[in-house]
Parts: sequence; C-alpha cells; structure tokens
Amino acid sequence: MEQIVKADSLASLGGGRARIADALVERSGVRIEIDRRRGRGAGINPTGRFEPTTREVFDDGWESLEDLPPFKTEVQIEKPRTIITRNSSPDISFDRSINPYRGCEHGCVYCFARPTHAYMGMSPGLDFESKLFAKPDAPRLLERELSKPGYEPRTIAIGTNTDPYQPVEKKWRIMREILEVLEAYNHPVGIVTKSALVMRDMDILGRMAEKGLAKVALSVTTLDRKLARTMEPRAATPTRRLEAIRALSDHGIPVSVMMGPVIPGLNDSEIERILESAHAAGAREAGYVMLRLPLEVSPIFKDWLLRHYPDRFRHVMSLVRSMRDGKDYDAEWGKRMRGTGPYAWQIGRRFEMAAKRLGLNKERMKLTTELFRPLSRGAEQLVLL
Repeated sequence: MEQIVKADSLASLGGGRARIADALVERSGVRIEIDRRRGRGAGINPTGRFEPTTREVFDDGWESLEDLPPFKTEVQIEKPRTIITRNSSPDISFDRSINPYRGCEHGCVYCFARPTHAYMGMSPGLDFESKLFAKPDAPRLLERELSKPGYEPRTIAIGTNTDPYQPVEKKWRIMREILEVLEAYNHPVGIVTKSALVMRDMDILGRMAEKGLAKVALSVTTLDRKLARTMEPRAATPTRRLEAIRALSDHGIPVSVMMGPVIPGLNDSEIERILESAHAAGAREAGYVMLRLPLEVSPIFKDWLLRHYPDRFRHVMSLVRSMRDGKDYDAEWGKRMRGTGPYAWQIGRRFEMAAKRLGLNKERMKLTTELFRPLSRGAEQLVLL
C-alpha cells in the first residue's frame, strides 16, 4: 500500500519519527491528540472500510480541536436474534462461541477483532475501544437456544473475539448471567480473558470445574508493566493476571496461559519467562498465537509502534513480513495463527521446548458434554414468554 511503502522508505533513510508517522497515517486516519485519547491504545480513528465517505479531523484556524472532549466509553444496547455464533474454520478447536460485547475497552492495539467494528459503521481505531455494544439479552437467548429440540452440546468458547471480562462487565454483569445459565444446563464452557475480574465468578466456575464443565485461559503477553500499559492500556497488569491464574488454580479450576500475540522483536524474548511465571502460579497448559494484522489493524499497530518504539519499527515489521510471505498478514487457514518460515519455526520450537521442560501440556483437559441437562417442556415454555 502507498502509505506503507512511504513509511518504510522514510525509515530506511533515517527520517524523523514525526515524518514517518505522518506518512503512515496519511490515508489511514488522523492521529488524535494525546490528551484526548489518554488511556487508549489506538492513536488514530480511521473511517470504517464500508463507509461511503472518509472523515478527516483538521484545525480550521479557530483552535476548535482544543475544545474537543476526551474519548469516553459509551455503551449501546445491541439486540441480536441469536447469541451462539457458529464457525467451521479448520484451524480453530471450537465450533461455537458467545460474545457478550462488541468492541473492547481494554484497547489492545494489536487486537485482530478491531475490523469487526466497521460492520457497525464505526472505526476499528478509537471507536472500537470507546464505543461499545452490550448484549443484555444474551442469557435469555442462550436459554432459548439450549432448550431447542435436538440441540447437541459442545464446548462454548467465550473471549475468542472480545474480552467478556472487560471493565464494563463490572456494571453489566452479562458474563456472570451467562455462566449461571450454562451451570443450570451443565453445559461446558472455555473462557479466554486478560482480566482479573474473572476471579469474581470463581464460585460458579469452581462448581462447574468439579463436574469437568469449565476451564479458563489467561492471556499474558508480557511481564513488562510499561509495555503492557502502552500496548493493552485498560487490561489488568501482568502481575494481576498471574494472581488470577493462582487464584483460579487454588479453587480447582483448570487454568492455562495464552501468550497471544507473540510479537517478533518486541515480546518474543519473554516466552520462557512468561511460561515459567504462569507455571509457578498454577497454569498447567499453555498456547500461543502469532501477531495478526488483518485489514485496519495493520496501520493502527504501525502507528502505535512508531509512536512508542520507533527504533524497532523496521526490525519488527521485517520479521512480521518474513513470516507472512512478505505481507503484513496472511489469512490462509493453518498459517494465520503461527506464520511460516525460519523465524516462525524458531518461535514454535522455543515454545515447545520451554513448555516440555516445565511439564506444561502433558495432558489436555477435555470438557464433558455427558452431563448436559436440557430444560423440561414446562420450563422451555417459560423461556419463550
């Protein structure tokens, strides 16, 4: 793309940080002032790819930009017809999932789910982390779908797109109500989160875990608090995530650590330390995902990288492209999660060796579906009312 080539050219010529960043966001969106986006991950708010017009913020000479308020989190109610999302992707271990929220306040700059906000006519940038959609009908819809005749239970994955325990969950409590429904039906669930708020629901998860119905994965991308603060501004600190792993493990809840994503040249040096820390906290399984930069995520991530780590820009992006056939991203099944080439192979072997040394992944816990208990006819009718 034109702006990418220009950015790399400036970098190779030793261009200043501001000049490179300006070239990068030339057609991707306008950088937002630091005071307005304080506590947010993205530095730009590019127009969604489906919009007929492009928004551009500029100073008209009246210094009006100084009067704009900071980005505040706004939550709208979404009313979907169904809540269980199905998928048939061959490189994913689950075939159904639930997303209690659309958008994520954690603001992780690398989040591969950002492009989904374009379907709502919003930006995958700052809009994704500040203009959220909550689905308060999710528990009721879940009951209805689980009660349908012929429903065949399989593990429901939650947290695979946006985090179910992001900060707004403290108020909305949608995730807790979903767990209450799943517990009533004895339905298995696997959760992925980078929030310590998951500890709030250890009572439900503990009871489900005793029956082989629940497991949790904590995403730990770095142990460097400064890096975490800039890269995942509203997520729990690395220390809090390790505390959550320990608390879950102490409550008898199977817990694993997910290093997602591994960013070459930025956090890949921490693979062994993260696995060691998670294992010491009680994790017994581990996994990783390589950095993914689909669609609008690429310019958002690059803008962030240039703002915070300009000296590493060329090195990081060179390694990324070496694993993606010379591109920022390759969406081909089987390649998108791990990448290809020598560097991707090296990351995989390091991860496997560290996990083996620590005794991680000796046994993969498989949740049971044999205890699933559908509602009776009478209860089913009540759900429809």
